[in-house]
Amino acid sequence: MKADTANQAKPREIASVIRRILAENGRDYFWHYVFAVVCLVLVAGTTAFTAWIMRDVIDQIFYRHRGDLVALICLSIFGAFVIRGLATYGQAVTLAKIGNNLVARYQQRLFDHLMRLGMGFYNDTRSGQLAAQVNENVNGVRDLLSMTLTSIARDAVSLVGLVAVMVIQDPFLSAMSLLIGPPLIYAVAYLMRRLRRATREAVQINSRLIGAMQEATQGIAIVKAFTMEDVLSKRIGGLVAAAEQRANRIARVSERLNPIAEVLAGFAVSGVIAYAGYRATVGGQPPGTVFAFITALLLAYDPARRLARVQVGMERALVNARMIYEILDLKPQQHDAPDAAALRIERGEVRFEGISFGYAADAPVLRDVSFVAEAGKTTAIVGASGAGKSTLVALLQRFYDLDAGAIVIDGQDISAVTKKSLRGSIAYVSQQPYLFEGTIRDNIRYGRLSAADAEIEQAAGLAAADEFIRQQPQGYDTEVGENGVTLSGGQRQRLSIARAIVRDAPILLLDEATSALDNESEARVQQALGEVMHQRTTIVIAHRLSTVVNADRIVVLDQGRLVEQGTHAELLADPDGVYARFHRLNGGAGLGLVDDRGAGQDEAQPEAPATRRSRSSKAAGRTA
Repeated sequence: MKADTANQAKPREIASVIRRILAENGRDYFWHYVFAVVCLVLVAGTTAFTAWIMRDVIDQIFYRHRGDLVALICLSIFGAFVIRGLATYGQAVTLAKIGNNLVARYQQRLFDHLMRLGMGFYNDTRSGQLAAQVNENVNGVRDLLSMTLTSIARDAVSLVGLVAVMVIQDPFLSAMSLLIGPPLIYAVAYLMRRLRRATREAVQINSRLIGAMQEATQGIAIVKAFTMEDVLSKRIGGLVAAAEQRANRIARVSERLNPIAEVLAGFAVSGVIAYAGYRATVGGQPPGTVFAFITALLLAYDPARRLARVQVGMERALVNARMIYEILDLKPQQHDAPDAAALRIERGEVRFEGISFGYAADAPVLRDVSFVAEAGKTTAIVGASGAGKSTLVALLQRFYDLDAGAIVIDGQDISAVTKKSLRGSIAYVSQQPYLFEGTIRDNIRYGRLSAADAEIEQAAGLAAADEFIRQQPQGYDTEVGENGVTLSGGQRQRLSIARAIVRDAPILLLDEATSALDNESEARVQQALGEVMHQRTTIVIAHRLSTVVNADRIVVLDQGRLVEQGTHAELLADPDGVYARFHRLNGGAGLGLVDDRGAGQDEAQPEAPATRRSRSSKAAGRTA
């Protein structure tokens, strides 16, 4: 019963998706569709005419020997074929142009929508699988419309016209031949129930397969370094086998319609010929009517077969189209407030007021964190891995919305300003530099698209990147390869720093910006950053002591809480402090910031919250 209900709901589901596609795009293609429909109707009409004229060909030319009608009949047949050829070409080209434009339109629409979705969506979605799914499924929208139009305007009209010819020629033979309709409809309904689930599973497995292949090729260095070739080959092999199995199942189910249709059609045609032959031999009926009827019946077989199979194609197209709309229907979780205004930076003071946040409701990452990054000064954030340092930087850029508290820039709550103006006021250097397809110059210019070539080269010089750039084969116009594969990690990081420099924003965020640099390069970049950071509000996340010691204020996080803040000297003055312990563990030479509890949680218990609050209060008092 449930299966029958689902089967009855399916045509409504297909109609619903088609209505949505037409509502979104129909007006733009209206006249194109009108032209395509006219062409398809001409194809259908000339097909029916070919069957109709066969009676006159047999009776008038061959039976009654009307030589005066030969030229007229031949010219009419020739004209019908010319019209049919031109109409077929016109509808094919028009539908192809519409389909290609639909694919391009939905690809652009999908990308624009994906750019509006929040970071939470990407945390839960594999990028390779998403790209494969989008690339594979976007054709479903085109196929759904194309099959609907051709099945109605060409096949349905052709079938109606040919059936009309059959009925006019011989109603009794028409009734006999149409007896194959109900069994064919039942066969299609049965096959669709079997095909529906297999089609969706095949799409999902293929997207996983393509995504896994993409990830393996992108991480080929790690694959080879850890000798993961056999493991990944086995994993890919399993996906390949599953995809092959689903494809074979779809082929077996969908192609069953052909032998069923052939058997039914053969039964109808042979029965008609037998009965017509009996009437011709016994009753002396002229053969023209029978030939015209048989011609119409044979010509009707193709559109009838295509109409029977259109449900198979629509099943696949519907699955693809629905998966596209599943993405398009995702609502961006972060919206600008209705009355959001552009952020105005006057001084650049950033206040974190009682910040609490967790990626999951039951797993808070930050708990009631409050501090001030003073305007035009450098604030360093240190702490053990997982303390919440990078999360603070992400929250400042509104990649996520706060669970509690507020972030205020020059008296303006960032939740009340537009995200575009907020992020346009921030230059960001991440600990994992990412380069895009294009040249070195293009990648630096992403910081500010209006930057002149001279500004780009100046920024590269400040980031200690100009020398190695000029050593590249085409200098600044050298292609960087996929994610900068032709460059070292330190070189990619320096280009990322140059991109931040050319942005010329009042707030600078450095998330372990020098972690990939050697000592000499780090020294040069630190000097350059010192110039860039001058009179800019800078928030630095760093493990190396050289980046922290000169900060105007150091904020220490521990397990999502602010436990200390002050200058380097003030924090070292408390020998029991977390910062001082980090310093001792690294011999004063750098901050690896691996908490002494990290080696074994059983060896030392965390400080009591009251103790940390007390130390934090003392530090706050010293720096107030």
